Amino acid sequence: MELLSAKELDECFSRWEKQNPNPQSELDYTNAFTLLVAVVLSAQATDKGVNRATKELFKVADSPEKMASIGQEKLISYIKTIGLYKNKSANIIKLSQKLISDFNSTVPQTREELMSLPGVGRKTANVVLNAYFHKPTMPVDTHLLRVSPKIGLGEGKTPEQVEESLLKRIPQKYLINAHHWILLHGRYICTARNPKCTECIISDLCKHNGE
Repeated sequence: MELLSAKELDECFSRWEKQNPNPQSELDYTNAFTLLVAVVLSAQATDKGVNRATKELFKVADSPEKMASIGQEKLISYIKTIGLYKNKSANIIKLSQKLISDFNSTVPQTREELMSLPGVGRKTANVVLNAYFHKPTMPVDTHLLRVSPKIGLGEGKTPEQVEESLLKRIPQKYLINAHHWILLHGRYICTARNPKCTECIISDLCKHNGE
């Protein structure tokens, strides 16, 4: 497998930065809690589908107390269009209760504490740390796991391996926004079925691994 050189890596992220200097999450949220809930809901679901469901939900439940008080059945009525809604609704009620009892109703700012919440794995914790608290974490979702080795950004077969490789290789100055750029690239340009190589601004750098 061929990896981008340090110079090529810098050029790749420099181009993405010029094209999109301030990439944002495509999930809609109003505070750290609503982002956390949206990310939990987004597992194996589209951001657009999550946003449709949370538009009304967050009007009535934008805090752990409000979420815990509406209960699981009422929560399901808002999110039943989302895959795995039964498991997700149970976890969201439990994580709301745990935030109230253990964290003074405040979303914690460390990966370990976030991962102690029901339904919150490493990727979810990393998204919240990066998107809300602006920490240089690397949430590896299906897009990053597929695209990073293909382009030659990093290597690995598991999310943890790819995360470690990217954190080691990507220049520090790009780390805050790096995961958003790679995710958006995988979602809209380097798609799994029909990659838009002719529209790709890094096609001359891409190693096309696995093709």
